[in-house]
Amino acid sequence: MAAPLPNTQQAMRRRNLSLVLHAVAAHGPLSRASVAARVGLTRAAVSTLVDELIRDGLLVELGPSRPGTVGRPGSALQLNERGPAGLGAEIGVDHLAVCAVDLAGRVRARTEIASANRDRAPAPVLTQLSSLVRQVAAEAELGGLRPVGLAVAVPGLVARDSSLVVRAPNLGWEGVDIGPELRTALPGLPVTVDNEANLSALAELWRGGHDPAPRDFIHVSAEIGIGAAVVLEGQLLRGTHGFAGELGHVPVRPEGPECACGGRGCLEQYAGEEAVLRASGLSPEQAAAQHPGPGGRITVLAVRAASGDQQVRRALRGAGSALGIALAGAVNLLDPEKVVLGGALTPLAPWLLPALERELGRRLTDPARPGSGAVTVSRLGPDGPLLGAANSVVQAVLDDPAGFRDPAGAGEPAGVRGSDA
Repeated sequence: MAAPLPNTQQAMRRRNLSLVLHAVAAHGPLSRASVAARVGLTRAAVSTLVDELIRDGLLVELGPSRPGTVGRPGSALQLNERGPAGLGAEIGVDHLAVCAVDLAGRVRARTEIASANRDRAPAPVLTQLSSLVRQVAAEAELGGLRPVGLAVAVPGLVARDSSLVVRAPNLGWEGVDIGPELRTALPGLPVTVDNEANLSALAELWRGGHDPAPRDFIHVSAEIGIGAAVVLEGQLLRGTHGFAGELGHVPVRPEGPECACGGRGCLEQYAGEEAVLRASGLSPEQAAAQHPGPGGRITVLAVRAASGDQQVRRALRGAGSALGIALAGAVNLLDPEKVVLGGALTPLAPWLLPALERELGRRLTDPARPGSGAVTVSRLGPDGPLLGAANSVVQAVLDDPAGFRDPAGAGEPAGVRGSDA
């Protein structure tokens, strides 16, 4: 999200442009008068701002918004379906995925391939990913969109305000800056990198379908490992170094098995995908062979649990109990409105939730707060990181539309921040 703008006249204009664009994004189609009423500006001021947003290719006028009513109807405004696009990419342990979304967050192009990325050198992974991004960008452009940025979700620690993957143990990467290679392969396209759990939480905030959207929640997701992200008052809590949310390495049984992080008894050793497979009597290789492709191992667990496999169900109860122990500490510390279960955990929710909620109910300090119903299952499922990545680019446009002008209307290249002149 864009940094706060200084208190200057030009900065105020840019903030007002954002207010107008956000109003139409959240409630459109709207007339200019309706926008003015929502944002608290005069109709004349809103009309000037709207004209600029139309000229820059961010809004379009549809025609009369109130046909058949007394008085002159205003023209309805909506986001331009052929305007800026956000590109999102995900580097998973077993897949690569890329999508393009328009200003309304609709997926307009997408591709995903199986890719065994664990312990694979970064260079060929990034080369393959760059090819997929170019493919999706070209498809988006054929649909009239103009990509203005790329955000990449990775299953690891990313240094704050950088593209440096400090450590991604499930990929086998350490100290890898993935930004330069992607920027070289995709000239002119701004590239950002973030942890997949952070982007899943942001996707939940922006596109989770909640009414109203929770402002304070803990989002828990999983692939091979377990990640979490905390949203407080509608903002992602990143921590000093950008590493907040490492729930998978919270110890739930201090004398338990050794973890790859160097600790013992971490949550990941009980509720991570491979731990659940082992407890179910399956190896990751067996599960992958039974159901090849991205997410196949989770699918095997869900299918077996649904068919009544008692060993799998016991393993999932144990994972749910471990999740509940770890989350109880986080809930007691932060007092969030909700806990959201997302990512690859969503297909397993029917068998995880009872034990998870039982542990929460036993361990929460507020006796009036029930464990049952405290956890919500995300509607986004495994798509959370990818959608969060693409929508983070779109949110940057909504937050500072003056920085993403239509080159046809404003004379600037797509994706390049505009000046205040």
